[in-house]
Amino acid sequence: MAELTVATPTGPFTLVEAEGTLVACGWRNGPQDTTEATPVLQEAAAQLDAYFAGRLTRFDLPWRVDRSPFQAEACALMAAIPFGETITYGDMARALGVSAQAAGRGCGGNPLPVIVPCHRVLATNGLGGFSGSGGVETKVWLLRHEGAAGLLI
Repeated sequence: MAELTVATPTGPFTLVEAEGTLVACGWRNGPQDTTEATPVLQEAAAQLDAYFAGRLTRFDLPWRVDRSPFQAEACALMAAIPFGETITYGDMARALGVSAQAAGRGCGGNPLPVIVPCHRVLATNGLGGFSGSGGVETKVWLLRHEGAAGLLI
């Protein structure tokens, strides 16, 4: 596996690639050990930079979820949520045929935050949780960045 850590407005963000596919990413504290910057990691870093600069609204990267079939299905559903839009855990639960709590676990188990936009899933009566670094504050930042902040007031 190859890793590349990039600076983002929400903190250092590490991208992990295996066999030409992005398999994990997220915020990391501590030492930033970057291995060879492969073409996939370079493209992911460029797209993240464009996203945070406001020039990209949809990631176009090879990715996969090496977890349960349910987690893969949950991530596919989240990846389809358009930039600046949100759904609720209830919406997600209905689409997946599971409980809202299971949908929440699907969001929390997302190995590719930002790339697979779990931050776009909200509780019916508020934000809901966020398992990424910074917790709900990072979720709020990402939603504001995407112009979905009107939902937060």
